[in-house]
Amino acid sequence: MRALIGLIALSLMTIATDGSAEPKAAPGYEVETVQKPGAIFAGLARDGDALLVTDLADGRLYRRTQDGRFTAFGPILPHGADVMGDPTGPYRVERHGNGYLVAQGWTPADHKEDANDHAMLEVDEGAVTRVISNDFWNPYDFALSGDMLYVVDAARNSVERLLLDGSGPTRLFAFARLSISGQSLTALSPTEFGKGQKGEEQKYGFDAVPTGLAVHGGRLYVSLFGGFPFVAGSGRIVSLPQASQASSAHIEAVGLNAPVDVVFDAEGEMLILEHGTFDQSSGWGAGSGRLLEVDLTSGKRQALVDGLTRPVDVLPLDNGAIVISQLDGKVVFLKQAGPPQPRH
Repeated sequence: MRALIGLIALSLMTIATDGSAEPKAAPGYEVETVQKPGAIFAGLARDGDALLVTDLADGRLYRRTQDGRFTAFGPILPHGADVMGDPTGPYRVERHGNGYLVAQGWTPADHKEDANDHAMLEVDEGAVTRVISNDFWNPYDFALSGDMLYVVDAARNSVERLLLDGSGPTRLFAFARLSISGQSLTALSPTEFGKGQKGEEQKYGFDAVPTGLAVHGGRLYVSLFGGFPFVAGSGRIVSLPQASQASSAHIEAVGLNAPVDVVFDAEGEMLILEHGTFDQSSGWGAGSGRLLEVDLTSGKRQALVDGLTRPVDVLPLDNGAIVISQLDGKVVFLKQAGPPQPRH
């Protein structure tokens, strides 16, 4: 059901105002930020020397070329606000052959549903060439491995698997609701949450809401954003076997603030993008997002950049640079300053 899990589709709720919030890089790194006024940036990918980015504001795909220009191409895909007021449209994009694969979100509230909604699409420079499958509710991210597509459905709280020819999808894994102690929710309502009548610790459930998806070492890594009320530290990263169904997911990282994406860089380090922290009265905090680097062996983590506002997608490049998209129409470039820095 749709419910408040639509917020992983990155709601347009009020951001806590702090015009001074700017990304801050860890020592040894530097940040460059570019902005396209009016854009609501989401997915990132490479296209040769160009950067691909999806824009939920107009339903277009854009190339950012080396001269810094954003050029729209491809079809105008369904876009707008859904019934929760959240932006929906082309969430993610990847280059594939002579065209592009796009994860298209659920139907905008003021549109009639068509075949391109809640679908995995194949597009070219001007049109949708094929609907691979629209048997989803809200496909938010995907990973291509050979001829197999893995898709996280952020409304069904599941990972779906299908072939590029459209066969499927089949349910690979469905995430159960997560739980948190009532003590963690006392800031919302000290009288409603906390301990039970007999003083025992109470647990409260919320939707897992899968967002990011990465294939690494024969496993699928999924970021669990966590549903309303978006309690700080309630997000996590889990992994599943790529080749078969699993009865349970392996926890890889916990204590995260609304992790919205997970990827691996060229050196095999896991990068986790945190959307940030949420306040009931003011929404998502400006500057509360960050990018973490996590060593899977030791569990050691460090923030490569913080001060992000509503970040959505992260893309590591072959030269060691990292690109991050934000809902405010900004693209953040993180680069090493000087000689390469020692890793974990």
